[in-house]
Amino acid sequence: MEKEELLKALEAKYEKLGVPLNSMLEGLLWSTPITYWDYIQTDALLGLQIPRTTEKDEMVFIMYHQVNELLFKMVLWEIDQISLSKETVSAEKFSKHLMRISRYFDMLCNSFEVMAEGMDVDQYLKFRNTLTPASGFQSAQYRKIEFASTELINLIDVRYRDSIDRNSSFKNAFDHLYWQAAGKDHKTGKKSTLINLFEKKYMGDFIDFMEDYNECNLSKKFKQLPEEFQKDPNLIKAMRHYDYTVNVKWVMAHYNAAGKYLGGGDKDLEATGGSSWRKYMHPKFQRRIFFPYLWSNDELKNWGTF
Repeated sequence: MEKEELLKALEAKYEKLGVPLNSMLEGLLWSTPITYWDYIQTDALLGLQIPRTTEKDEMVFIMYHQVNELLFKMVLWEIDQISLSKETVSAEKFSKHLMRISRYFDMLCNSFEVMAEGMDVDQYLKFRNTLTPASGFQSAQYRKIEFASTELINLIDVRYRDSIDRNSSFKNAFDHLYWQAAGKDHKTGKKSTLINLFEKKYMGDFIDFMEDYNECNLSKKFKQLPEEFQKDPNLIKAMRHYDYTVNVKWVMAHYNAAGKYLGGGDKDLEATGGSSWRKYMHPKFQRRIFFPYLWSNDELKNWGTF
């Protein structure tokens, strides 16, 4: 655009905001140039790592999980480009954002070597007990990714899916989510400190989020597409890739990394949150599947083992 065109466009923009253009332009005279460190907030970012022990590899553990949370935020940002769109989403746009999300999870899958091979086992076993009852289980963003990806029935504990009322309250659905089983004593039904703290912090937010995405999660948005879009082979491939990457590939990468530190010997160690991590994490037990209608009966039957 030429200078005159730019000025007219700026004037029109700020007129709508009720701000004089001259005031905005004069402000530019006194502004300082943006720098990389100010834009990225490098100092703030690098000041967020606070180890609880003197074990050097704890810093690796902290930074690794912080990187995960940043990637989870990127995933939620991409989901919203589909879920919160006011216009009909094309098959191309749907596929584009799903593949972006899958690439983020591909990074997460590949990154587990950082933790699996990047920490000394003896150091981990020293600092891990200072983390109790904190656990990666308590990642609120990961739970929101699940809520925003599929219908709630697909996140219900597999033991209750055939009996739970699909029209019941969001609170009832919350109480039967698959991950509740990892935070309860199987004999008494009493919730662990891990899950009590988690629910105290996030339950209200989660229930609101579940309600907000009940009709606009990725699965529902897919089903709302025109029929020809739903049959688009590239979109179906992207949907299946995302589902498998999140619910099998990434989970198994996490599972195998945990096995290096918690497995072995006569008996597995408990996770820091106290959960039975093998049954909680392995996809063949929990059967988390975002888009079950896109998989064959054999694929569903063998979920987590192919």
